[in-house]
Amino acid sequence: MMEYVTYMILLFSVYSFLGWLLESIFATACEKKFINRGFLTGCFCPIYGFSAVLIVQSYEWVNNAFHGYFQSQFVIILMAIFSVTALEFVTGFLLEKFFHCKWWDYSSNALNIKGYICIKYSLLWGLLGSLLVQIVHPEVSAVLSEIPVSVQRDLSILLVIYFLADIMKSVAGALDLRKVLLNYSQIPVDKYYEKIIQYERLFFAFPRLLILNAGIINRDIRSILSEQIDKIKMEFKSRFL
Repeated sequence: MMEYVTYMILLFSVYSFLGWLLESIFATACEKKFINRGFLTGCFCPIYGFSAVLIVQSYEWVNNAFHGYFQSQFVIILMAIFSVTALEFVTGFLLEKFFHCKWWDYSSNALNIKGYICIKYSLLWGLLGSLLVQIVHPEVSAVLSEIPVSVQRDLSILLVIYFLADIMKSVAGALDLRKVLLNYSQIPVDKYYEKIIQYERLFFAFPRLLILNAGIINRDIRSILSEQIDKIKMEFKSRFL
């Protein structure tokens, strides 16, 4: 039992990292500057970890229930679409309720539900789920099997401690940011400016992050960040060009 839990923790960590890597590379390529994606401060996106573990665990059941290759692949794609989409919807809903912020918004995409999910990304989850079980997971599983059990156990303990610390730090930061934004009228302008810059990673990681029912605040945030970027560009030109 302990070995199984250890293995699940390692799988979750690996896929959380690979998800973060995928998201960050895509965002960096689009923005042409490094973007550290994800809610957590470190290089992990837990939603990918949870999703991958869920799909991998389901795949064993699918293989036992459906013996044909194409049949089993079709079923796992459907399971990935519905399970990961449901997870994304619940995650978006809970983050919004807890922080009073909408962290992503698919409202402009076709066939979306409250902006949390949309058909385009649901189909993408299905494709990624198929690639996961066919290509990625066999390689990851092979690598993990080479690690001694005692090392796996120690590593899983360190990872759990790290995740707990990062979650507490990230949640505290998000709550502090929410407090600043909701009480912006009572905060000195320079202090408000400093806080926006302090948490600029979150705004770049979630470019559609919106403070609910606060259009003026959202525009103000974008203005501050744009001004900061222009300032950095000017300093760079003055020093190196």
